[in-house]
Amino acid sequence: MVAKAQWLWDYGVAIGASNYLGDIGGKEKTRRDFVSDMKLSQTRWNTGAFVRYKWRPKFSLKLAFDYIRIEGDDKLSSNPGRKFRNFNFRNDIFDLGFTGELFFFEDNDLGNTYRYRNGFRAYVFGGVGGFYSNPKSLYQGQWVALQPYETEGVAYKKILLNIPMGIGFYFTFDKTHRLGFEMAYKKTFTDYLDDISGNYPEKPADAYTQGLILRTTELDAATLESGGGAPYSHDWGQKRGDKSHKDAYVTMSISYAYVIRGKSSFYRARSNGFFGRGKKRKMRKIRAKF
Repeated sequence: MVAKAQWLWDYGVAIGASNYLGDIGGKEKTRRDFVSDMKLSQTRWNTGAFVRYKWRPKFSLKLAFDYIRIEGDDKLSSNPGRKFRNFNFRNDIFDLGFTGELFFFEDNDLGNTYRYRNGFRAYVFGGVGGFYSNPKSLYQGQWVALQPYETEGVAYKKILLNIPMGIGFYFTFDKTHRLGFEMAYKKTFTDYLDDISGNYPEKPADAYTQGLILRTTELDAATLESGGGAPYSHDWGQKRGDKSHKDAYVTMSISYAYVIRGKSSFYRARSNGFFGRGKKRKMRKIRAKF
């Protein structure tokens, strides 16, 4: 085995935009999956930090922590059922993800300089993650945390699992600096990123909780009348959301990373397989011919 210095580790920061897929948003149709139900006007931001290790020639491992904000407001929907539900939410998510990156395109010598100082890699990634979720709603001039109120009679959790997946690329300059872009889709196993999933609960005893849950009551008489029967479909025990679809959130980020030079136990410049250990190259003696 040969101990060889390689550029295996990098660490950096990222910043970008975020949005979500849930029960708030969309146009005139009912809840749909993926970007067709997204409200671009509710795009917010995300920021984070990460560390990455090049485990094999075509594969890297990455640990990332992100702070992500998502928002939604029924007032922006053209679906009558959603619009007259009159709900709004904001959720500040703390996300920790562990992913693997598989490179499907590489150019380790941009410009063909034969110095191998500048490069480009594109990759797909997937993995597992955990996140903290705490949806809030703007009610009576304040952002109120909704989970303690069990607004649908369900005691959902704040710490949950997700599956991050997506695509990205980065440029490497002078071997030590990397600028990248990444688009990530975070599939979750909850329908409560926005606190909406199934039906309204039985009518609570106190007036404050009633108003916090059933927001149609905030609309004036003229607005209610303009909605036909849609506003009156919102009542205690009636349908509040679509529990047949889980929520998800997406991010698009640009990043900067600094590459650290370290020692590798194996020479990986040549490899027989994707996870194979590189074989030490045999150097032939060249005799000068005069």
